[in-house]
Amino acid sequence: MTDAPNGSAARRGAHIRQAVDFGALVAFMAAYAVNRFVRGLDGQEALVQATWVLVGASAVALLVGWIVERRLAPLPLLTGGFALIFGALTLVFHDPTLLKIKLTIQNGLLAVVLLGSLPLRRYPFKYLLGEAIRITDAGWRGLTLRYGVYFAAVAVVNEIVWRTQPDDTWVAFRGGLWLASAAFGIWQVFFIMKHLIREEEPAEPVSPDTGL
Repeated sequence: MTDAPNGSAARRGAHIRQAVDFGALVAFMAAYAVNRFVRGLDGQEALVQATWVLVGASAVALLVGWIVERRLAPLPLLTGGFALIFGALTLVFHDPTLLKIKLTIQNGLLAVVLLGSLPLRRYPFKYLLGEAIRITDAGWRGLTLRYGVYFAAVAVVNEIVWRTQPDDTWVAFRGGLWLASAAFGIWQVFFIMKHLIREEEPAEPVSPDTGL
């Protein structure tokens, strides 16, 4: 097939980006733990200090995406941009609340775009995934609905957690969310396979985690 190499390149790029995102999340949580439990800072100050890691990791993730694919794919660009903007605002105003609500705004925006596209039958989720997978329009509709609901649920749960729980719990929640996202992405492979266009390679799991 003529676009098989492009699809393979997109999959390799997605794998690399996911590895970078995972490493960035681990670095962020490690920085928080060091500032919180080794240096003895309170939760809010530890979050502000760990945000320096977030900003640096986001910049690295965007750079890696550009080097690997020679372009900035829509979803990494969106998540990286949000991380840089809200991370910078957190550092400028010294307010970790801005970092916490970033997850709500980012996932809420994705949910609105995806779910709002369903009546229009445009499925922008197809463009967010780039060329990673090729499935039927029915498949894109179902996948868009599933991921839209997932993003909406993450936005709601994040609001509940950061408003009612201490900082340590929110950081742990953020780490657990990456694992939940990975599991959700693997679960969607079964749905993708049902709608995969013939002669395509087997579908790869696509994590809905939208970055730090």
